[in-house]
Amino acid sequence: MTTHDNPKGYTNPHLLTGTKALARRIGSPGSPTLLDLRPAEQFAVGHLPGAVHLDLFGLSLIDTSPAPLAAFLWMIGHLLASRGVEPARPVVVYDDQSGIRAARAFWFLEYFGHPEVCLLDGGFGAWQREGRRVSLDVVTPQASRWQVGGVEGRLATWRDLRDRLDTPDVAILDTRTEGEYQGTTVRARRGGAVPGAVHVEWTRNLDETGAFKSGEQLQEMYAAAGITREKEVVSYCQGGYRAAHSYFALRLIGYRRVRNYIGSWKEWGDRDDLPIEIVGTV
Repeated sequence: MTTHDNPKGYTNPHLLTGTKALARRIGSPGSPTLLDLRPAEQFAVGHLPGAVHLDLFGLSLIDTSPAPLAAFLWMIGHLLASRGVEPARPVVVYDDQSGIRAARAFWFLEYFGHPEVCLLDGGFGAWQREGRRVSLDVVTPQASRWQVGGVEGRLATWRDLRDRLDTPDVAILDTRTEGEYQGTTVRARRGGAVPGAVHVEWTRNLDETGAFKSGEQLQEMYAAAGITREKEVVSYCQGGYRAAHSYFALRLIGYRRVRNYIGSWKEWGDRDDLPIEIVGTV
């Protein structure tokens, strides 16, 4: 396991890497697989040396019933293996900042049981601002034979969330915009929120440079919202992207029981058999 500096005071600093530490690892023995999650047109004009491109954006699931969920997870696992991802080699994920694309890839990898995955803090933007070497070379990955698993307690389905409503030791975290949370911005058949959800928009995890805030800042922000360590947290957004970002932030500061509801509001809001809450109404 690689040692990690911890200037921001995280409980789990190994989940995040800085540009300087990563630059030392690239090209060295045991160097990580670098996954660039940005759009193809951005990857084409410059990326980290040795990086492999994988854009998962748009590959979403809006039915977390067992059969479609299993098929979706198999597909994502297959795509990761096709890029050479395997448990024996560390993985670093990145996008343009510490963004939702990289965080969602992190969540998939942690859910699948990869033992050593981390996210590049500040992403390609930080790398480029520091004048570090950028490559135009295209790496042809060698597919692995990784048969992904599934770690219990990392994923939530609509049934998991429904069964946790009104449970005192469960916090439901809405990571969407204020308008989506209040139901004024409607992106499903119904607008509103999951009953009892508290709102902390995912963008609040980041500082003005697009890097993660310090451990102390994140801890204070979530504790103030009632998202405390002893609770199980279920995060959601529209499709499990922003929810994965807040999942990562909570994992970074040591929360152990965190789930990403990957069907999120698109699934919940489209189902008339699931309850909703319009925030601010009686």
